[in-house]
Amino acid sequence: MNLDSAKALITTALGRMTALYNKTAFDEWVLVSLDSDRGSILAYHGPRLESYRRRFADDIVPLRAEMTGQHLAVGDFGFALEAPGTHFDGCVRVGGASYLLCNHTGKSMAEIRADPLWLQAQKAFVEMSEKFRADPLE
Repeated sequence: MNLDSAKALITTALGRMTALYNKTAFDEWVLVSLDSDRGSILAYHGPRLESYRRRFADDIVPLRAEMTGQHLAVGDFGFALEAPGTHFDGCVRVGGASYLLCNHTGKSMAEIRADPLWLQAQKAFVEMSEKFRADPLE
């Protein structure tokens, strides 16, 4: 999958999640490459366009702590339950060295999951993950 196709898939899936959840599940996402030669941000969508880069290293800390020791295959995902505010709530490995980071800038994952509609919304998230497993971001 190319970058434009990945961005379209993410936008569609998160839009579907919002519809199923009856409110925004994730209002921010970042596609990152953790290539050993040079890590980079491939795409960003959210309310902090002017400031997310400055806080990125801090905002990833709870998710990184949750994911330490896990070896995600493409399509695998994980969540940090206690990542309040602008800290990233979840990630999906979308390619060999690429990850999608998702966030709700006003709620933690624990708060999002407390709503029973989350069970429906997460189906769209899992379907998106499976599409990346079948056709990883190149």
